Amino acid sequence: MPSTAVAKKAPPTRLLTLPGVYRPQADTQLLADALAKEDLSPATKILEIGTGTGALALGAAARGAQVTAVDVSWRAVVTARLNAFRRRVPLRVLHGDFLERTYGCSFDIVLANPPYVPSPNHRLPSTGPQRAWDAGLDGRLVIDRICASAPSLLRPGGVLLLVHSAMCGAQSTLRRLEQAGLAARVTATAVIPWGPVLRSRRPWLQRQGFAGVEEEQEGLVIIRAQRL
Repeated sequence: MPSTAVAKKAPPTRLLTLPGVYRPQADTQLLADALAKEDLSPATKILEIGTGTGALALGAAARGAQVTAVDVSWRAVVTARLNAFRRRVPLRVLHGDFLERTYGCSFDIVLANPPYVPSPNHRLPSTGPQRAWDAGLDGRLVIDRICASAPSLLRPGGVLLLVHSAMCGAQSTLRRLEQAGLAARVTATAVIPWGPVLRSRRPWLQRQGFAGVEEEQEGLVIIRAQRL
């Protein structure tokens, strides 16, 4: 059974965060806790999709793994590189689409804290900090790409660790991963207060059926999927 927690805001970190870069929050911590349960060695190859400040990638690299981090935001790439330099941790940080930048590569672990907030815009934003959270009408534009590409990104026995909002539908994610040939399950859940983005979209979220009238909390899920 997955563990359940009432998550608090992640404590302040000493990581540098340039303006417009997603700061480590409760979803970051939930994914970090999931990663802490995985065995890492100097031979472990890890990909982080959407690295932001590099918090997760740096944690994995500090444990000795070989880590590649990718982000579509140049500010995030610069932030992660600066944090790696400041901490003297070896980290490969690439700019661009995660599939294009890792073509032909496979990994033991793939970490993903993708954009997952439902948005009135049916397309992904191309600029601005909202690229870190907006993910189309159902919040699944990036999640579904990760599910479809997981078999090619993972080595045999490799593991995907994915965090997203319960609004996006954990069962849909599990079903897509299982259809792709992975063994998938929810390993942890958490409940957090709504942030400013969700609060600003309350009427739209209610009209779309994502939230109730009195709803003030968001559920998060960690999904662990393994290539057989």
